[in-house]
Amino acid sequence: MDEKSLDELKRFAQNLLSYHLPRWEELPDFDIYMDQIIALIERYLNILDDGKERIITNSMINNYVKLKLIPKPNKKKYNKEHIAYLIAITLLKQILTISEVRDGIAYQAKISGTHNAYNLYCEEQEKAFAGCAAQILKNEILPEPEDIPYDAMVVKMAAQALAQKLVAQKIVYIQRDGKKEGQEHE
Repeated sequence: MDEKSLDELKRFAQNLLSYHLPRWEELPDFDIYMDQIIALIERYLNILDDGKERIITNSMINNYVKLKLIPKPNKKKYNKEHIAYLIAITLLKQILTISEVRDGIAYQAKISGTHNAYNLYCEEQEKAFAGCAAQILKNEILPEPEDIPYDAMVVKMAAQALAQKLVAQKIVYIQRDGKKEGQEHE
């Protein structure tokens, strides 16, 4: 990997390292409309923004309601629970099918409640991002796996899978873009 590409990868790793998902308590305590929820989700999940596709759209949200992945809005307004569900769904659908996302969210919510399940996922996703960032920035070998209770294993594994997928995609994009630039100079 050339120096420019490596620098770009390290900047991405720094973003992963400092990435923060809002916890339940940090989500807005007031109802918002569709365009506001889309803007909020895009801001919270900017790590997924590749500049090619929208992170979330009206159609996606409407489909999630129809599929009963999220509750129906109240008078076209969305609340904290909708935001939490949409954050989790948008992240998890990067690596799981929609039916797997629905089943996984239902399973974890049943075990620990919606608020705790959401916060647990946010914590695990940030840890997974930090683990990938550490490998890039310090070239460290990952530590021994921690003892994960089976009840939380699905959350931890999904979080790690997403983090590793994003890093792999970033490396491919950097390499592809670097080749395009090199071809232009030939």
